[in-house]
Amino acid sequence: MSDEKNMLLALDEAKKAAENGEVPIGAVIVRNGEVIASAHNERETVFDATAHAETTAIRDACKKLHGWHLTNCTLYVTLEPCPMCAGAIINSRIDRVVFGAYDNREGSFGSLINLASYPYSSRPEIVGGVMETECKEVLSEFFKKIRENK
Repeated sequence: MSDEKNMLLALDEAKKAAENGEVPIGAVIVRNGEVIASAHNERETVFDATAHAETTAIRDACKKLHGWHLTNCTLYVTLEPCPMCAGAIINSRIDRVVFGAYDNREGSFGSLINLASYPYSSRPEIVGGVMETECKEVLSEFFKKIRENK
């Protein structure tokens, strides 16, 4: 599957988050062309600051593969990962990260800082801006609705 097709799956996850009142960020992990995990933000739902789309997808992928090394995997996420998620990505040995929208406030794979450029033992390939417009729109619509409801 292409990066765009996999990003569409991540966008579907982001929309699920929005339906639950969560910031609409979705993530999908693919290995050898197969989706092995998908998740969306659940911080408000499960009262857990670490329940970001990426960390939840990483946990699910590790369980499915019965190990914490996610080599030969690509993570697709609708928003550039924050420092916590970037650390989890690096520590889980994910080979490649494809994200949609850049995050100038928290983005840790190029916008604010690029943790993938540090000399860690594992450094994923980073591809940003895939379906950026669509990923931004989901976020913009969510926050617009919140402002209108206040």
